[in-house]
Amino acid sequence: MAWAADLVLVVHSLFVAFVVAGFALIWLGHWRNWSWVRNNVFRSLHLAAITFVAIEALIGMTCPLTELENGLRGNADDRSFVARVLHAVIFYDFPEWVFTVAYVGFAVITALTIRWVPIDRK
Repeated sequence: MAWAADLVLVVHSLFVAFVVAGFALIWLGHWRNWSWVRNNVFRSLHLAAITFVAIEALIGMTCPLTELENGLRGNADDRSFVARVLHAVIFYDFPEWVFTVAYVGFAVITALTIRWVPIDRK
């Protein structure tokens, strides 16, 4: 089941990339006058994604993708090269409160960005 755990990890990494890169692209697009960064669906999904992560952190919930990956991987400590690299990129060893503050802060800034870079509601 290591391949399935690796697949879940790739999906998890894409989710993280959507949240982080999406925020950067919203601002870059604002400065470059890219109309797609004002897309209602994109912006709503982006805000929903980081809000979900912030709520998870506030209630002390473990990410479902992390739980699924751990369940599929079991006690096996042998990870593929891709899994080792992705884990090094998206998982850090800090106290939980650091992540909670970071996620909630990022969600607040993302929500405020809707005011500064308005959504095109057409």
